[in-house]
Amino acid sequence: MPKRERVMRMSVELPLWRALTAYRVLTMLYAVGLFATAYDRFVRPGLAIGYYVVLCGWTLATLPRVQNAAACTKRFLAVDLTVALTGILLTPLADTHQRIVEGGPTLPSIWTAGSVLAFAVKGGWRWAAFASTAVAVANLLERGAPARDTVHNVILVWVAAIAIGYVVEVARASERTLARALEIEAATRERERLARDIHDSVLQVLAMVQRRGAVIGGEAAELGRMAGEQEVALRTLVSGGLVPPSRVSEDEAEGAVVRTVEVRPAGGEDGDGDGPVDLRALLAPFAAARISLAEPGAPVPLPPAAARELAAAVGAALDNVRRHAGEGARAWILVEDEPDAVIVTVRDDGPGIPEGRLAQAEGEGRLGVAQSIRGRLRDLGGSAELVSTPGQGTEVELTVPKKDMTDARGKAGTR
Repeated sequence: MPKRERVMRMSVELPLWRALTAYRVLTMLYAVGLFATAYDRFVRPGLAIGYYVVLCGWTLATLPRVQNAAACTKRFLAVDLTVALTGILLTPLADTHQRIVEGGPTLPSIWTAGSVLAFAVKGGWRWAAFASTAVAVANLLERGAPARDTVHNVILVWVAAIAIGYVVEVARASERTLARALEIEAATRERERLARDIHDSVLQVLAMVQRRGAVIGGEAAELGRMAGEQEVALRTLVSGGLVPPSRVSEDEAEGAVVRTVEVRPAGGEDGDGDGPVDLRALLAPFAAARISLAEPGAPVPLPPAAARELAAAVGAALDNVRRHAGEGARAWILVEDEPDAVIVTVRDDGPGIPEGRLAQAEGEGRLGVAQSIRGRLRDLGGSAELVSTPGQGTEVELTVPKKDMTDARGKAGTR
């Protein structure tokens, strides 16, 4: 069965949630440490101790709430912000007025920023603006007057929270765009593979029924006419949007009939194993009275999927020779095992392809060269070069880089 592409979604938010979790714990310890170093300067240390007990218990108990967006609910955010604001407003009751005037820290200190950042990561810059504004108001009430250092800290938290919220929104939009692009790419590759399968099987049968029906006549002629209509409709469906125009350039001869080639690795495997396949054994069945095969004396090992696709592309090229060069045309297959690539060349002595004919065939939805040859090689990470001179035949050079063989096995899929 065909292997479907799976699009892996990578969350850009996960590192932010992890950082926020660590930040809340560290700032909780920092706030407690500040209080411990100035314990004797508090007028009501018992009130501060009671608040820190609540702060520590709340922070540790809600760590699972700041691990992902789903767990971080609106209710949790509201309570979390309330804990932060309460600590700020309790500071004048627990600490001395002198320390407050001198710019001493509030009871929650920088732990408050964690609450604001949770709003930013969860809801974006608008939520961050709301939370940071509430914190700003509470800080101004705690200080009693808009002192320079207080205003500075308030603006810093406000700007930072909004900036982080905006970055989160942009990251989410980029993540959605990337996921959609990967889905489209995977779907397009699968459709191209299916298009090759259809071209190599269903379309050739419909074309044969149409021709034979016209020769036999009678009811068979009507059947052939209907088969021809279905062939045109199916070609239109297959070619619609499968290959962008920039990737298809004069690469199909009209009416090409591609033979389906069953490819099996040496030793009788089913073609989906991990063992390499000798390409020579897969190309040997193509040799005939008018088709010569020249190959190296040593095996040409390829991954099964790559060998299958390369052999099928050779079969498609030979079918084009039979279709357009005539039954009397000769063809030559040359296999070259280079250090960095495997190259297979298919050459014939036919009349060649008229200039502009391939572009016309592509516009009519005939995908013999576009999909059965170039599409296959593109999926293998290789290339297919077609050179045709009117009156001097056609040459198709198929190249598969060896460095891409591992990736090609996954791209080619199973047939």
